[in-house]
Amino acid sequence: MTWWREAVFYQIYIRSFSDGNGDGLGDFPGILGKLDYLEWLGIDAIWVTPFYPSPMADHGYDVSDYKAVDPVFGTLGDVDALLEQAHARGIKVIFDIVPNHTSDQHPWFQNAIRARSDPDRDKYIFRAPDADGGPPNNWRSVFGGPAWTFHEPTGEYFLHLFAPEQPDLNWRNPEVHEYFDGIIRFWLDLGADGFRIDVAHALYKDEMLRSQPEIRRVPGTQYQALEGTYAWDQPEVHDVYRRWRKIGDSYPGDRVFVGEVFILDPATVAKYTRPDELHLAFNFFLVAQPWDPSRMKHAISLSMEEMRLVENKPTWVLSNHDVVRHVTRFGGGDLGRRRARAALLMMMALPGAKFIYQGEELGLEQVEIPDALKQDPVFFRTNGKKPGRDGCRVPLPWTESAPTFGFTAGEPWLPIPPEWGPLSVAAQKDDSESMLAFYKEALLASKANSESIRGGFEWLEGPEQCVIFKRSGSHSLVCVCNFGSQAITLPLSGEIMVASEGEGARKVGSAVELDGNCAVWLRA
Repeated sequence: MTWWREAVFYQIYIRSFSDGNGDGLGDFPGILGKLDYLEWLGIDAIWVTPFYPSPMADHGYDVSDYKAVDPVFGTLGDVDALLEQAHARGIKVIFDIVPNHTSDQHPWFQNAIRARSDPDRDKYIFRAPDADGGPPNNWRSVFGGPAWTFHEPTGEYFLHLFAPEQPDLNWRNPEVHEYFDGIIRFWLDLGADGFRIDVAHALYKDEMLRSQPEIRRVPGTQYQALEGTYAWDQPEVHDVYRRWRKIGDSYPGDRVFVGEVFILDPATVAKYTRPDELHLAFNFFLVAQPWDPSRMKHAISLSMEEMRLVENKPTWVLSNHDVVRHVTRFGGGDLGRRRARAALLMMMALPGAKFIYQGEELGLEQVEIPDALKQDPVFFRTNGKKPGRDGCRVPLPWTESAPTFGFTAGEPWLPIPPEWGPLSVAAQKDDSESMLAFYKEALLASKANSESIRGGFEWLEGPEQCVIFKRSGSHSLVCVCNFGSQAITLPLSGEIMVASEGEGARKVGSAVELDGNCAVWLRA
């Protein structure tokens, strides 16, 4: 079986993971210094967010050179060392790739704005003003405001679905394809195990650039994003991934392509993982659900059904660097952490790959960053109407020592809450009842029961406040998640394997008593 189908990926937001040189920003030396921790935790792969040379208008998602490392993050030698040392520990490594747009400092764009006649101009999307002198259509930026910026010297608008410093590429230009083919081969040749593809559904736009018939916000995010009939998800984009799949398949070792397809429709997302396209695509449908059993069950059921139709498995994710941390979404504080533990146990029993965002294993919450210290372009582009994503990107606390908590010898690029000492790795690692200890236990339990978790899936009936399903392999594993606040007794036999709270599940004769906001695995 290919390694990625049931793998546990750990997302490293490189700026905030660990700082190895004391400048306040995380980097590759910092990651290298924490590989023992990641191995101890029991993850299978790491995904590293962009580390390429960048003006950092969007913290690395505005790339000026795709075949190098920004000096603030280290060197190509550090990347070599990470790949070698991670692989020696049995940990795969995938890198972020940003193909929808470049930085406005990329050589192509600098050439494009010099003159309309420059050949590189066709590698972006420039258009003349509308009849009234305004933008060519009504498209809005994901980060707020129009998706078009007027370039006065050449008299045309250019398209940017994100910040103006991130001009969108024109994927109808063959040279763009050839360029990214070379980038993919460069990092695969170096030893990368694959890529996470930023906004994978957005590369192609409607050829006529027609205005959106409906403008609406994508739920579950802080973005002023549009689910666009014309701005996203054009049929031509699938040919890009068929081409990339052939490149990846020409390398040994099951290289993997994971698409960020931020569309809350599992049927549409599933199309990106047809047998000759992407291997995996993020399933954000689950992220958008509240702590509600019927909503969660519906999201899980629909996601699995649509993926089954393309002979693939869904992915599962609860948090990432773009959304409010799920401990906060689930109620915050001790209640949010209790629910997060239950959600993890439920997620780990589902079929498919799982993605953990750094810090969720510590029970970190969303942080309220003072306006004066915010750095996210979402905050500035919306004139403060949206708080931005800084609150989920705060550096990790490694030790209990405020104010830097072992993240850096300097000043962290975002402030770490002074109360985070008890949530640090050092404080939790040897505490058998900590969130961190439970994450390790859950990951170990999933490996110990991997044959069952790769087996059949069946929904079981139960109280409305519960989600209950069975996995069948060499033995049957039943997962029960109680979304209610009160304990319930269920007529289920079998051995208690692991519970999200130490004493949260108890055998009562031939039944199981399960506390509120708690999950359990039973060996049926």
